[in-house]
Amino acid sequence: MYSILKPYIFSLDPEAAHDLAIKSLKFNVLPKSIFSVENEDLLETELLNVKLPNPIGLAAGFDKSAEVYNSLFKLGYGFVEVGTITPKRQLGNPKPRVFRLEKEQALINRLGFNNHGSEIIVKRIADNLPSGFLGINVGPNKDTDDKEQDYFVCLSRLSPYAGYLTINISSPNTEGLRDFHEQKELKKLLEGLNKVKKDKNILKPLVLKLSPDIDDSEISKIIEIVFKYNIDGIIVSNTTDSNREKLSDAQKNEAGGLSGQPLRDLSTNLIKKFYKETKGKIQIIGVGGVDSGHAAFEKICAGANAVQLYTGMVFKGPGVVKEIKKELISILKKENVKNISAAVGISA
Repeated sequence: MYSILKPYIFSLDPEAAHDLAIKSLKFNVLPKSIFSVENEDLLETELLNVKLPNPIGLAAGFDKSAEVYNSLFKLGYGFVEVGTITPKRQLGNPKPRVFRLEKEQALINRLGFNNHGSEIIVKRIADNLPSGFLGINVGPNKDTDDKEQDYFVCLSRLSPYAGYLTINISSPNTEGLRDFHEQKELKKLLEGLNKVKKDKNILKPLVLKLSPDIDDSEISKIIEIVFKYNIDGIIVSNTTDSNREKLSDAQKNEAGGLSGQPLRDLSTNLIKKFYKETKGKIQIIGVGGVDSGHAAFEKICAGANAVQLYTGMVFKGPGVVKEIKKELISILKKENVKNISAAVGISA
């Protein structure tokens, strides 16, 4: 079905196509069984101490304002992450701000955390409780005078409805955000988040979303801080603002974060490095170029406990999750691996 609709969808502006997808999902009446697969028990796993039916998640950036997460669970995702959500409503950067690189199976976006704001979104989630494991990705408003305080506000306000919260310090589209990768800034932020958790008795796991554009010398420093402040997991990785030399699309030099196939090897190699350095002692969610069972298995073998996708669904449609699961099950049987969790880190 998607192959029939795709030419029309791709004739639309990318953001208009996205808005159409959100509207369509609001009326999703398809039964979840359509997207289930045989032997899915082989994919059962655990993430952040929660049992999941499979390790395939939807990355933040698609359901920015938490409008359709329950419809997304119906598509077969093991978990869904919404956001990035900021304290106040934010319109984002001027349009156009999303670009398809069709030949490269990639997107460039400079959206700028456009979302309805935490007050509206928390009411929306309270009125429509998640049917699965929901991650909530949070970040600061562009015009804030205190980025740290914005994270604290979102943590306090949204934690009652989150399975986990992702602290986004890695979008290339918010000025100064990646400064939180620096030791001093990261320590200060995580110390503050821990204080908020303690003061408000928040027990939900915290996950840190990292940039793929960090130097090897930064990895051990980040790990040391993550362990010190008891962060529960890391997402490797966000979009990249480099890695464009080999691209041929005329839009390749548009400002913004690059996602999809050009990010695949970069993020997988980074997952391996974090897995080795941490000796598998911290949960890793792998993101970047996941659009097939093979790509998902590659990241899991590199050390990811679970994976996320977004660009893959843009190019392959909502049925991509089912296809990934079928291919993963086939790989597990071929490799004689009894469960997907047994494959974590085997090639690191």
